[in-house]
Amino acid sequence: MERTKKIIIIDDDERHLIATKELLEEEGYEVITHKNAFGSTNLIREVQPDLVLLDVNMPALSGERLSSLLLSNKITKHVPLVFYSSNDEDSLRRSVSEYGVKGYICKGDIFELKRKVAYYLSPMSE
Repeated sequence: MERTKKIIIIDDDERHLIATKELLEEEGYEVITHKNAFGSTNLIREVQPDLVLLDVNMPALSGERLSSLLLSNKITKHVPLVFYSSNDEDSLRRSVSEYGVKGYICKGDIFELKRKVAYYLSPMSE
């Protein structure tokens, strides 16, 4: 029996955080939410998620900067990070390339969210 995949969502927009959590839980994932970048490194170390969805536009510490910190930390560098943002796709593609995260998902399209989360959690994405 396959274990339930764990996803952490880091986003400062509480409404969006709750809606995304509920949607992904309906898909059978275990979802943990966190409202800002601060403290997320410890949370990731404790939870050992299969995937982290990271909002790019957060106050104080952006998702891009947080991704750099996580990828340079020997304990968290193995965790797949995906930018999850309302930024335009060209901007997100550049950020993915610049920061070395696994990919991106545009906010607002629930079908893309479901499809891409399943893909990023699959062995094919490695």
